[in-house]
Amino acid sequence: MSYKFRVTLKGIKGFFRVYLVNGSNSLYIFHKQLHRDLEFPQDQPILFKAFDEKGFVAGRFALTPLPGNKAVDEVSVAQTVKEGIVCFEYFYDVISKKSVIITLEGESPVNVSSPECIESKGPLPIEFENGYVAFEDLPDDKRKLPGEDSFDDDDDDDEDFDDDDSEEGDEDDGDEESEEIVDESEL
Repeated sequence: MSYKFRVTLKGIKGFFRVYLVNGSNSLYIFHKQLHRDLEFPQDQPILFKAFDEKGFVAGRFALTPLPGNKAVDEVSVAQTVKEGIVCFEYFYDVISKKSVIITLEGESPVNVSSPECIESKGPLPIEFENGYVAFEDLPDDKRKLPGEDSFDDDDDDDEDFDDDDSEEGDEDDGDEESEEIVDESEL
């Protein structure tokens, strides 16, 4: 049995990945695939914080067992589904509190042997940390495609850059400065 999971970034519409994961795969196998695909740093501790359908924390799974929980290599995806876990906050960098949201979308008729990304949107999560903003995440008043006419006349700020006005002002300023320099140094 395979399951479909959607990986998203909290509050960002311009990013997602959809994975098919075999139920017999451990969370560790899923973690390794996420690291490869999303280029997360390899030298950081990780944590799967599991939530049930009511939004309560149902478990925490790390590389080493945490009190009352198992390690990621001891827990299969099918076990988490059977226990009613519908969502994970996957911390790929626990110290910096960097995470993605992994949501169970349901069972899949397609059988896979290892986690496989079947759909994607947006760049890698690191790009959002570096200031990338997806079109979908822009405020409505900033969503303009190149070449689109603006319907709001208030956005017409090019009045300050009128060529006729600037040329006249520049000629007068240039003459005054050159006269002052000539008068002081030549006499």
